[in-house]
Amino acid sequence: MKNRVLITGLSLAILAMIAFACKDSFLEVAPTGQLANAQLTTTKGIDAALITAYSQVNGRFRRMASPSNWVWGSIRGGDANKGTDPGDFSDINPIQRFENLSTQGVILENWVGLYEGVARANLVLRLIADAQPDVTEASKTSFAAQARFLRGHYYFSLKRNFNNTPYVDETLDYGGGIELVKNDQDLWPKIEADFKYALDNLPETQGQVGRVNKWAAAAYLGKVYLYQKKYAEAKAQFDACIANGKTSNGKKYALEAKYGDLFKASNDNNAESIWAYQAAANTGSVNNANAEFDLNFPYNTGPNGPGNCCGFFHPSFELVNSFRVNATGLPLLDGSYNTGANQVKTDMGLGSGDAFTPDAGTLDPRLDWSVGRRGIPFLDWQDHPGAAWIRNQPNGGPYSPIKYTYYKSDRGSLQDNSSWTPGYTALNYTIIRFADVLLMAAECEVEIGSLEKAREYTNMIRARAANTAGWVKRADGSNAANYVIGLYNTPWTDKAVARTAVQFERKIELSGEGHRFYDLVRWGTAASVVNAYLAYESKFLPGTLGGATMTAGKHEYLPIPQSQIDLTPDALKQNPGY
Repeated sequence: MKNRVLITGLSLAILAMIAFACKDSFLEVAPTGQLANAQLTTTKGIDAALITAYSQVNGRFRRMASPSNWVWGSIRGGDANKGTDPGDFSDINPIQRFENLSTQGVILENWVGLYEGVARANLVLRLIADAQPDVTEASKTSFAAQARFLRGHYYFSLKRNFNNTPYVDETLDYGGGIELVKNDQDLWPKIEADFKYALDNLPETQGQVGRVNKWAAAAYLGKVYLYQKKYAEAKAQFDACIANGKTSNGKKYALEAKYGDLFKASNDNNAESIWAYQAAANTGSVNNANAEFDLNFPYNTGPNGPGNCCGFFHPSFELVNSFRVNATGLPLLDGSYNTGANQVKTDMGLGSGDAFTPDAGTLDPRLDWSVGRRGIPFLDWQDHPGAAWIRNQPNGGPYSPIKYTYYKSDRGSLQDNSSWTPGYTALNYTIIRFADVLLMAAECEVEIGSLEKAREYTNMIRARAANTAGWVKRADGSNAANYVIGLYNTPWTDKAVARTAVQFERKIELSGEGHRFYDLVRWGTAASVVNAYLAYESKFLPGTLGGATMTAGKHEYLPIPQSQIDLTPDALKQNPGY
C-alpha cells in the first residue's frame, strides 16, 4: 500500500469527546465508546484527530461536499450535465438549470460537509492548546500547520459557493455562542492567514505523501490571491512553486509526460500532484477507497466496462465541440466550434446497433482522455459502444466521463469490490496539479503585462498534449482520431487575445475537474458564458435545459441553506436574490 494518510481506528470517535469537571471523580464514568481528553491530547491522539480532518476532505458520505465539485464547478460551468434519468437524484436538476432553492438537500449537504471539516480542524487546534507534556513543540507546530491548511481549504470552498459565511475558529466551540456568529465578515483575510501560517511552518517533504507540505500551501495561497485579483502576490507564490516546488514525497514539480497518465491509480502522487485526496483499495475498509465517482461511470456496462452504474455526469456537446482545432492545431477562440461543420459529429439519437462513423476532423488529443465517445477506445476496456452505455440520451446526451475512471487492468488491485459497486477505487483525486498552477501563473502574467511569459506557460501545457506517445491509440497503434495540436508560435502582443487564449486553455486542460464555473465567476463572465452554453445545449437536450437561465448578481453563489437561517435567524443573512 502507498504510504498515505488513511483513516485509523480512532476516526470519528474523537469528535464525540466529552470532558468532565466534577470534583467527585470516583462518580465519573466515561461513556462507552467515547474518548477522554487525556487520550486525545497525546501525540497519537492529536494526530488521529488530524487524520479525521484530512478524511473529511472527500465529504465523508456527503458527496456534495467533495473537492471534485462535479456538480458545483463542472455542471454549473457547462462541462457536463447531470445525465442519467430525470428522476434519479432529481435534487441536482434545479442546480443545472439555475433554479436553486434554499431548501435543497444537496446545497445543505455541501454546507454541512464543509463545516464538518472546519469543526475537525478546529478540534485539532484546541487539542494542541491542551497538549500533554510529551507532545513536542515541533509536533505542535506541524499539527497546527496541517490543521490550518485544511481549515483554509474548507473555508475557501465555502467562500466560493456561498460568498461570506460564519467564521468560527478554535476559540469558539458549541455552547459558547457559536449560534450568534454572523455571516457579515470577509472570509478572505481569514483564509489567507491560515495558508500563510501553513506556508511558514510546513516542511518541504513529509514522511507520508498524503500530508500537505509548504509547496502545497504556497500554491493554494497563490490561488487565494488570484481569486481576489491580487496578481502580483499570486505571481510570487506561483513563481516560487514553478522554480523550486516539490511534492510531499520530494519530486520536483513537473508536467507528466503523458496527459492520460494523470488519471491512473498506478501513477498517483506523481510530479504533477501538488495536493491530492488519498485513496487505497482492498485495505479492509471501503472507507479508504475513492467513492467519489461511483455514480458517474458509464451505465449498464456489464463485465466489459467500469463501474456498471449509474450514468451521471455526461460531458456536454459544447465541451466536446471546444476540442475542435484548426489545421495548425490551435483552438477556435472565436467560438466557431459551435457552428456548422465545426461541431463534433455525434451519435445522438442512434441506437447502439446503428451504423456510426466517428468525427474525422481535426481534434485536440486531450478530448479522448476527457470524454468517452462512441467508437473510440475507452481506456483498456473496449471501444465506447455508444447508447449501450448511456442510461438516457434525451436527458443526458451521448457522452461518458472518462477522467478518474479505473482501468480494466486495475480490477482487484487498484479497485475495491467490497461495497455495492465496483466503482470504489485507489485513484486519488487531485485537488491542485502543476498544470493548474502554470495556467494560474499565466493569468497573472497576462494581467501584469508579461504576455510572452504567459505564452511560454501556455505552450508548456500544449507541448505536453502534443506528445504523440500519450495520444489515445487503437490496438494496431494508430491514433484513435484525427489529432492535431500546435503551439502558439506568434508572439502575444494584445492583452485581450492573450487572456482569451489562457482562459480557453484552462477550459480544455482542466475540463471535468470542477474548476470551470468558479473560473467564470472570478473572471466576471459567468452569466454571459453560461447563458450562451444553455441556449446551445438546450437544442440537443430541450427537456433537460430548455428555458434555463443564469441570473447575474444572484447565481454566482448558492443560497444560504434555509434550515441554517431558521436555526440562527438573528445571525445569518440570505444571499441576494434568494
